[in-house]
Amino acid sequence: MGVPEKLVVIGGGHAGVEAAAAAAKMGVPVILVTQQLESIGQMSCNPSIGGIAKGHLVHEIDMFGAIMPPAADETGIHFKVLNRSRGPAVRATRTQNDRSAYREAVRRRLEEIPGLSLYQGTARELVVQGGRIRAVRMVEGEMLACGAVVIAAGTFLDGKITIGENVFSAGRANEPPSLELAAQIRGMGFDVLRLKTGTPMRLHADSIDFSRFSPQPGDEPPIPFSILTRRRVRNRVVCHLGHTNPEVRRIILDNLERSPLYSGRIRGIGPRYCPSIEDKIVKFPQRDAHHIYLEPEGLNTREIYVNGLSSSLPVDVQRRILNAIPGLEKSVVMRPAYAIEYDAIQPTELTQSLESRKVAGLFFAGQVNGTSGYEEAAAQGLMAGINGAARILGGPEVILGRDQAYIGVMIDDIVRKGVDEPYRLFTSRAEYRLQLREDNAFERLGDLARSLGLMKPRLHGRMARRFGRLQAVLDEMRVNRIRYEGENHTLSQLLKRPGFSLREIEALWGGPLLRPLSLADASYIEAAIKYEGYIRIQREDAERLKRQSALEIPADFDYALVNGLSMEIRQKLERSRPATLGAALDIPGVTPAAVTAIRIYLVLMGKRKAAGRVR
Repeated sequence: MGVPEKLVVIGGGHAGVEAAAAAAKMGVPVILVTQQLESIGQMSCNPSIGGIAKGHLVHEIDMFGAIMPPAADETGIHFKVLNRSRGPAVRATRTQNDRSAYREAVRRRLEEIPGLSLYQGTARELVVQGGRIRAVRMVEGEMLACGAVVIAAGTFLDGKITIGENVFSAGRANEPPSLELAAQIRGMGFDVLRLKTGTPMRLHADSIDFSRFSPQPGDEPPIPFSILTRRRVRNRVVCHLGHTNPEVRRIILDNLERSPLYSGRIRGIGPRYCPSIEDKIVKFPQRDAHHIYLEPEGLNTREIYVNGLSSSLPVDVQRRILNAIPGLEKSVVMRPAYAIEYDAIQPTELTQSLESRKVAGLFFAGQVNGTSGYEEAAAQGLMAGINGAARILGGPEVILGRDQAYIGVMIDDIVRKGVDEPYRLFTSRAEYRLQLREDNAFERLGDLARSLGLMKPRLHGRMARRFGRLQAVLDEMRVNRIRYEGENHTLSQLLKRPGFSLREIEALWGGPLLRPLSLADASYIEAAIKYEGYIRIQREDAERLKRQSALEIPADFDYALVNGLSMEIRQKLERSRPATLGAALDIPGVTPAAVTAIRIYLVLMGKRKAAGRVR
């Protein structure tokens, strides 16, 4: 058997890094192309990883040997579990990271992977022959032959930065945009969106009066992301919480005509859930104050990231805003806030494997698919890399279900529904979120990761033994009884009661049920017992949906017979002629409601045939 064709990954951000790493570990030669080797793994906005739903993604990609989770642990300087007091399904890990150390950790890990080459250059053109990708032509003149390409260009496709009245082309501050590749993608007929994101100003720490802000220390003990992290992680810094005030509101409203968002200079659509400070002021006029967080950029820098003050206002207005906030009156700006507009493709152009419907072997991942966030990008990169490698090796594509992973929820959302603003993942987007928790990622994804060669057998065995011990505790809790309030109860029955935690059950039992007991272990046990009935119902629902998706549609089926189908949906179905309901749902623009209507008609038709009334 000869050497497999190469996979070329365009872009060295979070999506590109994970795509390159996954494919190389699966045995495919990979070339990761980036304009600046020094910028690989760059945290362009906040140097933090995780958060609500995002932390779930990080735990999931960790099962596949991803770069992000162990790099986040290695360079973490502030560790927090969000929603710690709430249920296990919505608890989420978050780290504040040392920006430069993270970048170095990512690059070091990439350089250690056999078969993965880093290449500094600019992709100019995709070479397509016979409907499939064949090579990438570089601006420098070289032609990189390949069997598949992952475009993970982030905000670089025709990127433009705006600060007040000033607009200039850039993919990121002080880095050139990708203009020729952007033009080719438009010329190939892709449905291209113009999106916008932004970043806040960075301040010099010595110019801030931190006594005017509320300290926000990390959790003790800190909780790491990765199953590969065996050393103890440490909190090294304290973040601080503050607020804007009515004076900030007045300054922004007085200068709104100078805001590119409201003067018409910015046409791209920004993220609804991470708005600029001027957007917050306009859209929430009833609020006099908004949170801001002062977050250190690293251990060897005095830069402070002002989370909550993203803006595209002119620099002089930015300074006036800062001067109006107690504790920032004398703050020194090291980097001004800015907005950036960029091209993204409408992700309905892609299959569930993130492969283009137009060109075989062409995959897209990350912000170029209309998503926002490092974690969303990394998860897409992982799946694009896996499926790019599968395309080259001739293996089956890998698609995660909505009941299997948050990765599956995100990809299904964007591919089926498309985006009209930068997509951000939330736990509320997952109908099966009770079974998609940080604490059970191995149970959901470990076997698949091992089968792909992305989890080593030894690690898989260690994790399987750990979950075997947890299962043994669950079995004991369903049998062992204690007397409480005059009645006998199993430990599991007591734990199901509102307000009871595993720690309280152990206190009643008179000893530890598992030693040592981590937060993740306690979360797993509590969820398995408290959510037991709900999870069973969700799994049955998911299995029913899978069976329905496999329901065959006759080749000559007349969609005009189905009530409730719009003309547009009917035409798409007649043109594509899907063989199953699942294939029908994969067609962009075909809604779940339309598929349900077809299913009901097919079931009724089947019953009539069985009764002999249809000949």
